[in-house]
Amino acid sequence: MEIADFLALIHPILAIIVVFPILGIVTHFAWQTRQRRLQSVGGSKSQIPPVVGREHVKLGRWLTGAVVGVTWVGLAYAIVFKSLIEHQLWSKNPAQVIFIGLMFAATIASLVFLYRAREKHWRGIFATLTGMGLVVLGCQDGVFRRTNEWYWSHYYIGITAALLMVFSLAIVEDIYQDRSNRWRNVHIILNCIALLLFMGQGMTGTRDLFEIAFYKGLAK
Repeated sequence: MEIADFLALIHPILAIIVVFPILGIVTHFAWQTRQRRLQSVGGSKSQIPPVVGREHVKLGRWLTGAVVGVTWVGLAYAIVFKSLIEHQLWSKNPAQVIFIGLMFAATIASLVFLYRAREKHWRGIFATLTGMGLVVLGCQDGVFRRTNEWYWSHYYIGITAALLMVFSLAIVEDIYQDRSNRWRNVHIILNCIALLLFMGQGMTGTRDLFEIAFYKGLAK
């Protein structure tokens, strides 16, 4: 196995051992939090401890960081090995290489500031910058997007899931401040969609790994 092949496995390895376990725990706490709230509204005393809500929020924040981080790893591998090295982008267009590096740095910084932001407008700004950074990086040469099958593309599904995670992180404060539960309902709906997208990621990621191994075998 060459070094490039090993590095290509870091993205799926992190997804399997970090993202999906956290996703399962967050989903479990989300269900318990929802059930406890419904029981309380119904007037019955819930046996579910109140700590589940706090744990759901804490691990949900971890999940956002894990998903965005894994997305960065996948994009970085594709850009470095498929564009910078194979197509020698540094010698052909060094300005673009500098731009890509700055975009990675700006996107990471935006996510860090999003975690620290409390005011609504700053959360909106940093969430937008983080999302824009992910999209711009995903549009770089070397990233395999499978645009002709966008509805079944590992890239498009993954970027959409990452953007939903960033949005969920941005509205956490609004969920607890909104008495009408509008933001809470938005959060529930979007994260149910995100859960389906993560399931799609598991399938499309497996397919892409198989195709990479298959075509490399043919090339030999």
